[in-house]
Amino acid sequence: MQTITKHLVYLIILFTVSQISAQVKDTIPKIETLKQNIITQERDALKVEIDAINDRLEADEITFDEAESLKKEVAEKRALNIENRVAIAVNRLEFLKRNKQLQDDEDNVNVFSIKIGASDKELIGVTANRTPPKQDIRTGNQLLFAMGFNNAIIDGVSLSDSPYKLGGSGFVELGWLWNTRVFKESNFLRLKYGLSVQWNKLDIKNDMYFVQEGNQTTLQRFDGDLKRAKFRTTSLVVPVHFEFGPWDKKVYEDGRVRYNNYNKFKIGLGGYVGVNGKAVQKLNYKSDGERVEETIRRGYNTNTFTYGVSAYIGFGDLSLYAKYDLAPIFKNQIVDQNNLSLGVRLDLD
Repeated sequence: MQTITKHLVYLIILFTVSQISAQVKDTIPKIETLKQNIITQERDALKVEIDAINDRLEADEITFDEAESLKKEVAEKRALNIENRVAIAVNRLEFLKRNKQLQDDEDNVNVFSIKIGASDKELIGVTANRTPPKQDIRTGNQLLFAMGFNNAIIDGVSLSDSPYKLGGSGFVELGWLWNTRVFKESNFLRLKYGLSVQWNKLDIKNDMYFVQEGNQTTLQRFDGDLKRAKFRTTSLVVPVHFEFGPWDKKVYEDGRVRYNNYNKFKIGLGGYVGVNGKAVQKLNYKSDGERVEETIRRGYNTNTFTYGVSAYIGFGDLSLYAKYDLAPIFKNQIVDQNNLSLGVRLDLD
């Protein structure tokens, strides 16, 4: 009996799957909206042409009568364009309705149905509400990824004499950003803000490592065969930048307007503020003839809060990126140390 049941279930599934159809209906905006968009586009184009003719008239390239004649021609052309484009839109609407490609209720779209047998009878149907596209999207979002070199600015010490290796010291930043157009009808200035995690690492030179003694954290020489010492801080920050640069605007037939700065030059100026987690120091040394890797997690008197300034300049998704911590790495120290980072940045839509 169990075997027969399995075979029956298998046959039902076979017939059912063979009749599955995904039905996505083509929808278009209401004709009145299309008409108004067409009229607006043609009127805007006519205005540009009239302005060009007036410029030629002011430059004495054509006479007043010639200018009036040209204005009449472009006005007639735009009027015919409106008439023809509206007719095309109406015909397309009627075609879609006649061929069952346009729902009577444009807000409800049958997106999936299951049918069985030759009778084409629908067993299961899923209907979803179609959300009309936004006419204008003022805020978008992006993934942020950045990496590069890191070091520390120390009072009275030049970078060439830094106790930290240039090649081994680095930073990584990963976050999620929102990008908001500041002005209603211009994308020249954008406000970019979000949440990111920053990892700043220092590779310590000359057999030195960090030692915390009370409220002071200092570099001291390691008593033994130290191969490597690395110190890392992790910060959760809110970055905010004003980004500006050239942009494009595209108007679609359904009235949607899109502003973008894809593959354009850009500059970003701003900063960040956030909190630090516990610091981590990793030591690799030899003890009793064996290599030992030790990871130490503790406060090390690092600042609880961090803040700084940052800037980037680039093209498209890729930028050169620099950031500087105004808050010292360690609090209440005799000599302040501030992270300085330089690398590349990716803002991915």
